[in-house]
Amino acid sequence: MPLARSEPRVEKHRAAALPPEQRRAAIAAATLPLLVHQGPNVTTRQIAEASGIAEGTIFRVFRDKDAVIEAALELAFDTEPTERAIAEIDRSLPFERQLAIAVEIMQRRHADIWRLVSSLGGPAALGAKGPTPPADLLALAALFKPERARLRTDPATAAKQLRALTLAVSHPALYADEPMSPREVVSLLLDGIRRRPALAATRPKAAKPC
Repeated sequence: MPLARSEPRVEKHRAAALPPEQRRAAIAAATLPLLVHQGPNVTTRQIAEASGIAEGTIFRVFRDKDAVIEAALELAFDTEPTERAIAEIDRSLPFERQLAIAVEIMQRRHADIWRLVSSLGGPAALGAKGPTPPADLLALAALFKPERARLRTDPATAAKQLRALTLAVSHPALYADEPMSPREVVSLLLDGIRRRPALAATRPKAAKPC
């Protein structure tokens, strides 16, 4: 007669002690994926499970669930990780390839933000808490500096134009079809859409021999 199986014993480990600011950051980071999938209906119990802590620990560093969501949104809208990722692009790559990688980084961030905002009820539900673009775009502008002599504008303006173009052709509400690829975005910025006359057609014709 087989022995009856007993349920495996699960040992609960107490979460490692963290300073309040680190604990807040860890809880906010664990909350972000929950917001994307469940929106504002996420519970503090689910947040605690995702954070690997007791539910009561949340309220030692946050006044309520709304404060947790606010902290998660601040984390999501922080532009520093994007700036850092662009700054770390390999400068030995061809110029166009560097820009394409930067566009890919911005498109990925924009897609993440869009999913998050949509799950919370759209931009109107955020009020004044929406993302704000960085004022300087230093990392992106730095990619244009070595090519300054070949540009018709300064690197800072070029960076703003690339960012604006990337958002315009990647936003679901503005670009209903498949978003443009990073390579296409870079080509559109650098080369435009107007056809250029063939080289042969622009050369002066050789004089006829007498």
